[in-house]
Amino acid sequence: MKQSTSLRVRLPTLVLVLEVVILALYAGFVTYDDNANAKLQNNETNPMDNSLYRDYPFFADVQVMIFIGFGCLLAFLRLYGFSGMVFNFLTATFAIQWAILVQGYFQFYSDGKIHLGVINLINAEFACAVVLISFGAVLGKTSPVQLLVMALLEVPVFSITEWVVLKYIKINDAGGSILIHLFAAYFGLAVTFVLYRPSLNDGHAKEITSYQSDILSVMGTLFLWVFWPSFNSALTFKGDDQHRAVLHTFIGLSSSTLTAFALSAALNKRGKLTMADVQNVTLAGGVTVGASVDMMISPAAAYALGVMGCTACMLGYRYLTPFLARRLRIQDQCGIHNLHGLTGFISSLAGICAILLASEETYGPSMYQIFAHRAPVEGDPKLLELQQLIPGLKPGLGRTAQEQALYQVAAIFFTIGLAILGGLFTGFVLKLPNLASPPDEYCFDDDLFFDVPSDFDSTGVPKAPICPADTKV
Repeated sequence: MKQSTSLRVRLPTLVLVLEVVILALYAGFVTYDDNANAKLQNNETNPMDNSLYRDYPFFADVQVMIFIGFGCLLAFLRLYGFSGMVFNFLTATFAIQWAILVQGYFQFYSDGKIHLGVINLINAEFACAVVLISFGAVLGKTSPVQLLVMALLEVPVFSITEWVVLKYIKINDAGGSILIHLFAAYFGLAVTFVLYRPSLNDGHAKEITSYQSDILSVMGTLFLWVFWPSFNSALTFKGDDQHRAVLHTFIGLSSSTLTAFALSAALNKRGKLTMADVQNVTLAGGVTVGASVDMMISPAAAYALGVMGCTACMLGYRYLTPFLARRLRIQDQCGIHNLHGLTGFISSLAGICAILLASEETYGPSMYQIFAHRAPVEGDPKLLELQQLIPGLKPGLGRTAQEQALYQVAAIFFTIGLAILGGLFTGFVLKLPNLASPPDEYCFDDDLFFDVPSDFDSTGVPKAPICPADTKV
């Protein structure tokens, strides 16, 4: 007899436990940061100097990407639109709540409290984006209970990785190509490796799209495309660094979009465009410029990176994804390895090249702000000279360009290694019984977890199974 997939007890119980824990932790450890604390305001405080007005536009833009962009993008399957959008909504909401606590402990914890401000929310959104990217590898093959458990486990692993890389390895990764895209891709691949389903290797009857679902998915792509410059520039230094990040992201996205259309037609035997290419490959440039997005790489380099990332992503969808499924037991449902893994590698290598080529001739004294770890150490006479040119410049580690490049390489291997270990562990947890995992024949089917409307097109699709346990109160 098949295990019950009813959510009637499982989902409310899990949510109740999570909410009680989060509420208790918020009550005990979360307070306001200086910009949100009324006690620290006085008649000399200018409200317009509040960090809200600097950071909230980026927070709002990334919110649109997470809840609308990702949500619509994941609704590309004809019989799985409810699940793609709604499970994204559910998982994202919890992941941000949880990340505020976990990331706050590593980044904003002092005097026994996590000091909450808009910048915390932006950091939590990035952790949420990691979870949603990984979600793409197991789309249609997991229950909402499993996805919440996945977010519960992935956020701490990501936060620890981020903390070690930024605090101890110390790298440049403004757009998150290493810490967000590579981590998310390999965590998701490790999870789906453990959750391997042999019967899905040759496709599934319900793994199909429709005219309407493809249009909805392209809308998600357009939201992600439009707001990606905010994603890449949100945590860069304000001013010229952030300005370059916006320019490079737009140029990279633009070149990858043109390339995607050309390659889609060229690789199609009938010379037609493929909607899956438009939905995914057009975004590759946003990832490929990420590691060097705030550097003086030149607009031409950003354009070239968009073309390179798009080409790698397109070829990955055509040839690498089927190979991974048949030979390595990795069923990457949404091709996250192509859009985030391959492009993340290209971006990381481009960042290393940009670091090796960086010089004061190109950057001026501001080089030691962008590459903070290359700034002279405390007590170095050169530091005093630079501080006269750039007031507030902090002492660095005195690294050479070659040393910083080696630390970047170390961060790549460390991030991928921890992501794979965390993903394997999470996958084994998700295989535990009583997490409402869908049976093979009911993957990619909204009818399993939703009350679907009367016009739900289930022609030729059997109804979801009703186990005796499903009828119990």
